[in-house]
Amino acid sequence: MKAMILAAGKGTRVRPITYTIPKPMIPILQKPVMEFLVELLRQHGFTEIMVNVSHLAHEIEGYFQDGQRFGVQIGYSFEGYIEDGELVGKALGSAGGIKRIQDFNPFFDDTFVVMCGDALIDLDLTAAVKWHRQRGAIATVIMKTVPQDQVSSYGVVVTDDDNRIVAFQEKPTVEEALSTNINTGIYIFEPEIINYIPSNQEYDIGGQLFPKLVEMGAPFYGLPMEFEWIDIGKVPDYWQAVRSVLSGDVTNVSIPGHEVSPGIYTGINVAVNWDKVHIQGPVYIGGMTEIEDGVTIIGPTMIGPNCHLCAGAIVDNCVIFEYSRLGPDVRLVDKLVFGRYCVDKTGTTIDVRAAALDWLITDSRQPETMATPLDFQIM
Repeated sequence: MKAMILAAGKGTRVRPITYTIPKPMIPILQKPVMEFLVELLRQHGFTEIMVNVSHLAHEIEGYFQDGQRFGVQIGYSFEGYIEDGELVGKALGSAGGIKRIQDFNPFFDDTFVVMCGDALIDLDLTAAVKWHRQRGAIATVIMKTVPQDQVSSYGVVVTDDDNRIVAFQEKPTVEEALSTNINTGIYIFEPEIINYIPSNQEYDIGGQLFPKLVEMGAPFYGLPMEFEWIDIGKVPDYWQAVRSVLSGDVTNVSIPGHEVSPGIYTGINVAVNWDKVHIQGPVYIGGMTEIEDGVTIIGPTMIGPNCHLCAGAIVDNCVIFEYSRLGPDVRLVDKLVFGRYCVDKTGTTIDVRAAALDWLITDSRQPETMATPLDFQIM
């Protein structure tokens, strides 16, 4: 069976991470989020996967290559152009990307699945496809029910008593919402759907294609399902995804490494004297990380590989990317550290260079410089 993963977006709401990493490559405990999707598709018999790429396309293509080591076949559709020998991304939109593939050479010749490349999901795709076919649908949106007070954060799907989609509401107020079913960005399509997408132009599934189907009265359905779904749309969402995995709330995602004590996992060759640190799980510590005496780590916290936590540092409910060095007696609470950036859980970013805090958070590969007085703390 065939599927498509949408991976051409710039991920502007997950900056600064997506300055150098495309959103589908953002790691969840050292594994790109898109890898979990590829594994899920393979488990349900989807072994031919097209991926549309644009922003930092080489990062995705270089990692997944032809898909062989993942037990699938993967092809790529680049959206953009070459300027002065450099690839310049210019995404065609979620629907436009599908159309480009089909115009190049008809690929989608049977029921196929489309999903965004930036979400952790645990979904019975086999059951969903069966339901879609039984309805004789041309398109099915996989929906998830959320509490009424959360509807304003999502695209709401309105269906009739037969689950036929009659309307969409984009982030309505709680009072205006006509449903608590939301669009998860997971779709099941028949090839005929592509006939309603124009060629060679930017075109969106949710904003343009779906309203057209509703207007036509097409056999277009919404299927509510119970499953884990964490959309990494913004920095706080990524934060929640890591927390959920560390807490064991996502059933198809295991914590890598070795469990050295309950709730504490490490990669290989972590340099630490366990008797002289305080670590409270759930915590993951990447390989070749050095943790000096007197460090306190409180979970849920993820520390990437090749990091260096200096004596007396306190890390509480944080995500620390690889090659980060935290200075002596630094206290980080509810922070994400990515290279030169420190981000709190609301998404507010501190550029540590601009703030003259290089002594506080640095690249662990750089030689240590003379320390500045250590009475500054990021709270």
